[in-house]
Amino acid sequence: MKKTFTLLTMITAVAILFASCKNRTTTTPVSYEDTVGFAAFQQMKLENEQAAAAAMYAKSMAANNRAVKRSASTSGTMSSSSSNNAQVAKKKGMSKSAKYAIIGGTGGAVLGAVINKRNRVAGGIIGGVLGGGLGYGIGRKQDRKDGRIE
Repeated sequence: MKKTFTLLTMITAVAILFASCKNRTTTTPVSYEDTVGFAAFQQMKLENEQAAAAAMYAKSMAANNRAVKRSASTSGTMSSSSSNNAQVAKKKGMSKSAKYAIIGGTGGAVLGAVINKRNRVAGGIIGGVLGGGLGYGIGRKQDRKDGRIE
């Protein structure tokens, strides 16, 4: 019985091996179906960006036309027009000093609580203050480098 089972197992293994090693010369093209809608999302995103750019262009053209009409002056045969629209870039978001202070304070509090095993609250407070101060200093240096503060 053991020899028959072993022989049957070996024949099955060899049959599986030969069946899996068959050389397939014909290839069928593989088509991938968009199941999550990524292509549709990319198309929608492109259309939205184009619409926003067109609206922004139309708005700037309208602003330029108004500026030219207001400042146009004619005297005799000469005419001059100017459109001096100074745009100031708005600084959005949190400064790097604030970001680094938050990150440093959180990391310092965790590290202080882990290091001071006898009194974790005191260790967390001390670590948080030291980490926040160090993070603020590093972030302030980055803000100066970027030109956010002088």
